[in-house]
Amino acid sequence: MKPKKIWSNLGVSDLKRTTEFYNALGFKPNGKHSVTKELTSFLVGDDDFVMHFFLKDILETNMKVKIADTKNAIEVMFTLSAESKDQVDKWAKEVEKAGGIIISKPEEFGEGYYGFVFADPDGHTFNVFYM
Repeated sequence: MKPKKIWSNLGVSDLKRTTEFYNALGFKPNGKHSVTKELTSFLVGDDDFVMHFFLKDILETNMKVKIADTKNAIEVMFTLSAESKDQVDKWAKEVEKAGGIIISKPEEFGEGYYGFVFADPDGHTFNVFYM
């Protein structure tokens, strides 16, 4: 297999809340896919990784699968790379202000690693770290 690109498709319960949360974190809206009746979409990082957030029932119907209950289990953990410890600390404050849930506060873990874990309002998890 040699795919041209990879992106994520995640289920959410409230598109408006999801859009507001990721806009508050400074994620870049994904052009014509930014917000529709079924999804909100963002581009992340230097390579513009695409994160689609579909209404959960739409995603389940279209993909013919049951979407994980992210309040009780992790479906996938995304990692966001920070440029400094100060940036990690700043992002933790931004996440909290935007309505995210800090799972583990910024701290040293392992040799040369500093970061924290958070969940968005639907329970999708992110690991933010500086190394």
